[in-house]
Amino acid sequence: MPLRRRSMLALPVAAMAAAAARAQQAAPAEVAAEWPLARQLGSGRLRFMGLRVYDARLWAPGALRADDWAARPFALELVYARALQGASIASRSLTEMRRQGPFDDNTSARWLTAMTAAFPDVKDGDRLTGLHRPGDGARIFHNGALQAEWRDTAFARHFFGIWLAPQTSDPALREALLGGRS
Repeated sequence: MPLRRRSMLALPVAAMAAAAARAQQAAPAEVAAEWPLARQLGSGRLRFMGLRVYDARLWAPGALRADDWAARPFALELVYARALQGASIASRSLTEMRRQGPFDDNTSARWLTAMTAAFPDVKDGDRLTGLHRPGDGARIFHNGALQAEWRDTAFARHFFGIWLAPQTSDPALREALLGGRS
């Protein structure tokens, strides 16, 4: 009888361990190439009018706090659930970037042009991954392929601030990405 009881207890423990392993997925190749020890810090879902737009995951090689995210290396992975035009993604990104603080019209035009050129049209299952490289800028990947590299730290701070700055339009997503550390 004790043997049977022990095996009954082992099953839930093994199932929980397997679930935890599935929850901690391997970093996307473009993230692992930059930071081999990157791990997932948090994840969340963006919905618009009840419709799923994308699932987001935040990856980092080390700790990331809500008050110092802009000074740390990390990657933000978006897995889209629907088709969207790259130009629309760029336009919406610029609107959200304005929430992070002011920038002039010339900067606005330059950033919009760069994002429009970089962001492809996406469909269900496509991934856009942004790498935040403090002191350097950002890289954007589409399904693992490099799309653009911006050596503009102000751009990187405003862009990733869409999700991680306190001024974000979706504080619940920010909290989920930061693993409840906001």
